[in-house]
Amino acid sequence: MVKESFCKEDTFSIGVELGKLAKNGEVYCIYGDLGVGKTIISQGFAHGIGISEVVNSPTFTIVKEYDSGRLPFYHFDVYRIGDPDEMDEIGFTDMVYGEGVCLIEWANLIEEILPVHHTRIEIKKNLDKGVDYREIIIEEV
Repeated sequence: MVKESFCKEDTFSIGVELGKLAKNGEVYCIYGDLGVGKTIISQGFAHGIGISEVVNSPTFTIVKEYDSGRLPFYHFDVYRIGDPDEMDEIGFTDMVYGEGVCLIEWANLIEEILPVHHTRIEIKKNLDKGVDYREIIIEEV
């Protein structure tokens, strides 16, 4: 499925749609360059799950857990991971194969340890369509 976003609010809304459909045990992996809107779609996703607190990208903590929504939410930002083996130290396997839903920003950095089945969300810019335009490709893997 391909969605188009013409502004941050559109990107947020696409995240909300995905969050409303999310189920326990699912993993969502976000791909895209710096500044394309990975955190904005993550914030919308959290909102769709029912999380009312502020959701920021956990760049330095790698993962942040939220329990205030309709299901546990694990928000990863693995931008600073040097080696996928580092994910063991934060309980990655327990979270990914647990009862909550996981959303992973910069998933391309840990592809070799991702679950076989996950939802891939790729965000791309297209400056020919405008500075704020994003093409968001969502597919089951």
